[in-house]
Amino acid sequence: MAIDTTRAAGSEFSPDNPAPLIEPPRTRTPHSPRATRTNFELYGWLFMRLSGIVLVILVLGHLLIQLVLDGGVSKISFAFVAGRWASPFWQVWDLAMLWLAMLHGGNGLRTIINDYAQNDDTRFWLKALLYTATVFTVLLGTLVIFTFDPNIR
Repeated sequence: MAIDTTRAAGSEFSPDNPAPLIEPPRTRTPHSPRATRTNFELYGWLFMRLSGIVLVILVLGHLLIQLVLDGGVSKISFAFVAGRWASPFWQVWDLAMLWLAMLHGGNGLRTIINDYAQNDDTRFWLKALLYTATVFTVLLGTLVIFTFDPNIR
C-alpha cells in the first residue's frame, strides 16, 4: 500500500505523520466574526433529527389509519375529507404533518444550498426563493385546513 506523500504548499512530510494536509473548504469572511456566531446550525441539526422522528410517527399513523383501518384509498373522497376535517383532532394532525414536513424539507434544502452554492449572490437568491416557497406553502396549507368549507355551492 502506497502512502500519498503530496502535501499542501508549506507543509512538511515525515514518516511519523503520513496523512496529507486538507485545506478548509471555505475561510471565514470578515463580516462574520467568531464572537457573534450563534448555534443556529446546531439547532437546525437537532430540529432535523427530532422532526424526522415525529414525522415518521405522524405519517405512519396517518397511513395506518387511512389505508388499513378506514378501508383504503377507494373510500377517500371530498365527503371523506370534509368529515375528517370537521374534527379538530384531524385538523391538528394534518397541520402538524404539513408544518413539520415543510420545515424539515426547507431546512434540508437550506443545508444543500449552503454546501453547493459557491457564489454568495446565488446562495442568497436560492435561499430567498426557498424561504418564500416554504412560507407560502405553510400559510396556504394552514388556511385551507382551517377554512375548509364542506358546503360548496
